[in-house]
Amino acid sequence: MTLHAFRHAVAVSAVLVALTGQAHAALKPGAHALDDVRVLSADNMEGRGVGTPGGAKARAYIVQRFGQIGLRPQGAAFERPFIFKPRFGREVSGVNLVARIEGTSSSDKVLVVSAHYDHLGVRKGQVYNGADDNASGIAGLLAVAEAFRARPPRHTVLIVAFDGEESGLRGAKAFVADPPVPLASIGLTVNFDMISKNAKGELYVSGAGPQPYLKPVLAGVAKAAPVKLLLGHDTDAQGKEDNWTAQSDQGAFAEKGVPWVYFGVEDHPEYHQPTDDFATVPQDFFKRSVATVVTATRALDDDLDGISRAAGR
Repeated sequence: MTLHAFRHAVAVSAVLVALTGQAHAALKPGAHALDDVRVLSADNMEGRGVGTPGGAKARAYIVQRFGQIGLRPQGAAFERPFIFKPRFGREVSGVNLVARIEGTSSSDKVLVVSAHYDHLGVRKGQVYNGADDNASGIAGLLAVAEAFRARPPRHTVLIVAFDGEESGLRGAKAFVADPPVPLASIGLTVNFDMISKNAKGELYVSGAGPQPYLKPVLAGVAKAAPVKLLLGHDTDAQGKEDNWTAQSDQGAFAEKGVPWVYFGVEDHPEYHQPTDDFATVPQDFFKRSVATVVTATRALDDDLDGISRAAGR
C-alpha cells in the first residue's frame, strides 16, 4: 500500500467511525427530545387545540415518530377517537394515540405510560405554543418508547398520547371508560406533564403519599437521578391546591383505583401563557429531566408485579 493509499484508508476509516458514533448517538433514547419539543411547540402547530387543525398536525407528527421508533398500534390503528361536549358549545372530537410494546415476562400486568399532546390553541390572535405544557411531556414519552424498543420492558407497555387534557382530562377519561385492555390488568400508569422548566432545577414525582408502596422505588430513583427529583404534591397536607393527584391525566386513573405516578414541575411564569415557547426551555435541565423519567419508568416496570400486589390488584 502506498503512503497516499494508506492515508486515504485512514481518512475513510475515521469518517466511518465518526458516522457510526453519530448513528449510535441518534439511537440513544431521548436524542430527539429537543427536536420533538421544538416541532410540537412551533407556531404552525397553532397551539395544538383539541379538535383543531393544529391538533391534527401535532397528532400526525407523533404518529410519524411512533413509526420511526418502530412502535405498533394497540389494535388496528394508533388513533382512538372520542367525542365530548363542553358545558357550553358544540360537541368536540378528540383523538388519543395508543401504541403497544410487548413485555418479555409472563406477567399479565400492563404498564401505561402517558402524556397529553393538546394545549390551549389560539386565543385572541395569540398562539399558546405549550413548549413545557406539554410538548415536553410528549418528548419524554417518546424517549421512554425509544428506551423500551432498544431494550424491551418486562411487562407489556402502552404508550399513550392523550388529547383533550386541557378541556378536563377528556382523553384520559375516554380511555378509562373504554380501555383497550382490561382496566384490572393495568398495574400502574405513569404520566408526564410539564417536565422541562424549573428555575431551581427541580422535578417532582407524585404518588408515594397516597400510595406508600411506591416510595421505595421512587426514593431509590431520586437518589441517583440526574436532576433534583423530589417526592410530593400528592396530599392535601399543604392545601388542596398543592395536591396534583387530579390535576393531570393520572386523575382519571386514580378515580378508577388504578395506581399512578406523575412527573412534573411546579408552575412557572410561562404556565398557560403565550410565552411558553421552545426558546424558554432550559435545555440542559430538560435533557436531564428526560433521562430521569426514562430511568424511573424502567425501574417502575421492573417492580410492577410487586406494586400490583401491594395495591391489591
